[in-house]
Amino acid sequence: MDYQFLWPPVIKALPKLLDAALLTMQVSVISMIFGLSIGLLLSFGRRSKYFIPRTLSSIWVEIARNTPVLFQIFFCYWGLGEFGIFLSSFVAVVTALSFNTAGYMAETFRGGFNAIPDTQLNAARSLGMSFFQTQRYIIVPQVLRVIYYPMTNQFIWVILMSSLGMLAGLRELTGETQYFNSRTFRTFEFFAATAVIYYIIAKLVMLGARLLGWRLFRGQS
Repeated sequence: MDYQFLWPPVIKALPKLLDAALLTMQVSVISMIFGLSIGLLLSFGRRSKYFIPRTLSSIWVEIARNTPVLFQIFFCYWGLGEFGIFLSSFVAVVTALSFNTAGYMAETFRGGFNAIPDTQLNAARSLGMSFFQTQRYIIVPQVLRVIYYPMTNQFIWVILMSSLGMLAGLRELTGETQYFNSRTFRTFEFFAATAVIYYIIAKLVMLGARLLGWRLFRGQS
């Protein structure tokens, strides 16, 4: 084996890789916020007694969960251009990841709602609380507790899937790594360093989620 490892180019590029990692986190956090919010609405839509919101929500979930994320990114970045809608790589990736995350979170929310006994809803309504008050103060907080750790796993998944943004021209962590790889041809060194950065990010997110979960849910049965 004649390959010689050269790490100085990686060390020199490390500040830019870390800046790209911040962009990765920015994309992931925004996508997760939108995905959670839309996913909650979709979960209500799928449980609606009305045909239109139930059907539209089901179509969203089915498409999001049964087509590749890469296809969704390409559709947002290039496909929408056929209709005169041109998105920047950042907006296209956020839109696609939000769309996909919303589909998965809708099903996660559905499981969370199913875990809450109907008696709690009935009791709250018997006390004169409106539907929205009941959901806001009684049901949704309990659902968020049930789905907290699956939600954390989804966030890590979004972070990792944001790497596909490089194929739409986004210079996030993987895109920046490929840029330096194309200039230095130190493929192993750059991608090994990037893998370590992704690993550290994922572990920090998991640790932060566990600490936050302990603080939020301690003392609760």
